[in-house]
Amino acid sequence: MKKIEKLQKMIDESNNIVFFGGAGVSTASGIKDFRSKDGLYNMKYKWPPEMILSSAFFYDNTEEFYKFYKDKLNCLDKEPNIVHKYLYELEKKGKLKAIVTQNIDGLHQKAGNKNIYELHGTIYKNHCIRCNKEYSAEYVFNSKETPKCECGGLIKPDVVLYGEMLPEYDYNNGLYAISKADLLIVAGTSLTVYPASGMINYFKGKNLVIINRDTTEYDKKANLVINDDLKKVFSNLK
Repeated sequence: MKKIEKLQKMIDESNNIVFFGGAGVSTASGIKDFRSKDGLYNMKYKWPPEMILSSAFFYDNTEEFYKFYKDKLNCLDKEPNIVHKYLYELEKKGKLKAIVTQNIDGLHQKAGNKNIYELHGTIYKNHCIRCNKEYSAEYVFNSKETPKCECGGLIKPDVVLYGEMLPEYDYNNGLYAISKADLLIVAGTSLTVYPASGMINYFKGKNLVIINRDTTEYDKKANLVINDDLKKVFSNLK
């Protein structure tokens, strides 16, 4: 509890907070993470999930890609949890200036937050690779076969697959927000996915806080490390 009290004091004394989040932020909403023992990457498939979620696999084996994508990454029915709701309240108070997220589930938007940089894209945007027409997530997930555009082109989710660059706008603006923050809260991420995790190195502010079930290679740089369940930590903040 002492660590949570220390975090609360840091939040109270900060006016330019940035939150950097990973898959662990959404597990309390019923969305599986990737690298934990129960995560997607430890499930058995015909191909490794890292291969399925690659750009090359999408184009070479589109039907199998969409079987996995529709089965495992459909989070349209998921709702924000205590972490998302707390961050919305923090933004309303004017303390939270930006959210930099590795998640593609759109739950920060559902909670009401406005200033969000999505490093790995979002399931909510999809486009035809031939004519660039945009399609909704509902259209993609509810399609019986591989989703196709009315022009006949293939529809691709605007999520960043392995082998693709991070979106320039979100990456650059996320970097800028992190570099200007006085408090950076990193939560629910193992900080092993580059280049996203390297963004932490641009923080020059007063306090770096890492909240994660497991240790990370950045723990030694942090002013405060809390190895606990995010739901428990954020339900004790005000």
